[in-house]
Amino acid sequence: MSNSASARFGLKNYSATGCALWRTCNALFVMEKIMGVRGNVGCAAHRGTASELGVSMGLMDPGASLEACQEAALKEFDRLTALSGDPNREKERAAVPGIVEQGLIELRPYGVPTHTQEKIEWQHPDLPLPFVGYIDFKFADHKIIVDMKSQLRLSSEISESHAAQVSLYCKAQGEPYEGRVAYVTNKKAATYQVENIDQHVDGLVRIAMKIEAFLSRFDNVDDLARVLTPSTDTFYYNDVATRQKAFEIFGI
Repeated sequence: MSNSASARFGLKNYSATGCALWRTCNALFVMEKIMGVRGNVGCAAHRGTASELGVSMGLMDPGASLEACQEAALKEFDRLTALSGDPNREKERAAVPGIVEQGLIELRPYGVPTHTQEKIEWQHPDLPLPFVGYIDFKFADHKIIVDMKSQLRLSSEISESHAAQVSLYCKAQGEPYEGRVAYVTNKKAATYQVENIDQHVDGLVRIAMKIEAFLSRFDNVDDLARVLTPSTDTFYYNDVATRQKAFEIFGI
């Protein structure tokens, strides 16, 4: 068992998404990853989960009809959002069938994935905990990893956080892999190749080291809450429940 600062605060591993959250909103990182306090998940996230399920179904079974994949995705979206009060629910739901269609057009040429949602674990020698993540689609025969991101507006380039996430997946393979991010909307899709994999992974390692260095200065979560101040007017706190919990925890 690691005796690192992060482990002392209950962290079992690092992740690319966790590092991205620390980089942009360390108070929310502490609230969610250390205190285990989470607000409601918006329907945009559920749209991504449901759309990916439909695309995965169509990739794993090339004979599956588009309609069947779309139906499965909508069923999953409805299940995930059954109790949601998100005012954007219907807007997000309406985008799901188109995202599934565009995702299959974009990704079926790769063939059948050898793995979906494959767990990876990668340990840097200078860090006490491993990085953990889950690959959307791995095509081992072609040495290609593809991460799918559903959107309502198509990105023109890979974001820094997505590039780092896919770079970690490639690094964990232990052999050269090409990483790609497929951005998919209900109208069109675009896939971009990740460049500079080692540099992106080095960036994640540096962030993890900063997390360790910061946490090492404190003895308990109350001390953490006293020194952090979340910016609750950012999109991270759009959810009313999340914002209220931040007010209660950080005393703002």
